[in-house]
Amino acid sequence: MTVVGASTGILVWAIAAAVGLSAVLLANPGAYLAIRIGGAAVLCALGAQTLWSLRQPAVALLKMVEERKPGEGGRSLVVGLATSLGNPKAGVFAVSLLPQFVTAQGPVLASCIALGVVWAAVSGAWFCCFVWAIDKGRSQVTRPKFRRLMHVITGVTLPCLGVAVAAGA
Repeated sequence: MTVVGASTGILVWAIAAAVGLSAVLLANPGAYLAIRIGGAAVLCALGAQTLWSLRQPAVALLKMVEERKPGEGGRSLVVGLATSLGNPKAGVFAVSLLPQFVTAQGPVLASCIALGVVWAAVSGAWFCCFVWAIDKGRSQVTRPKFRRLMHVITGVTLPCLGVAVAAGA
């Protein structure tokens, strides 16, 4: 569901570019800054949540991963969507890349949206392949010491990325 959320966010950015909203972000530094700070806040919150989960024993972390709770899919979708929409560089990418492939001879809006669908599908397929590869290595990844190490690395990296996004890097 996280992949679906991230791909949906990509599609939203593509549609925003198609209707000119992303161009507003480029022209309005305040709006761009607000999106950038929002994205940074999402990354920092995800990192803090990951670090906070380290308070539990390693076995409890493994059980959290293995036991799916009702409604968790919706939360995963929202996390993927928020992460994608909180990335203003995706909007800039949509504005700078998509128009290069649209000709004036056809329907511009429909062409931009179609390109956004392709972009979202390719990104989603890549993420699915990545998740599949990780699933194949699950025996290594689910070891308690490895899970704890990954939580530490992820929990520290996400806020650092959040700070970099906020700083405009």
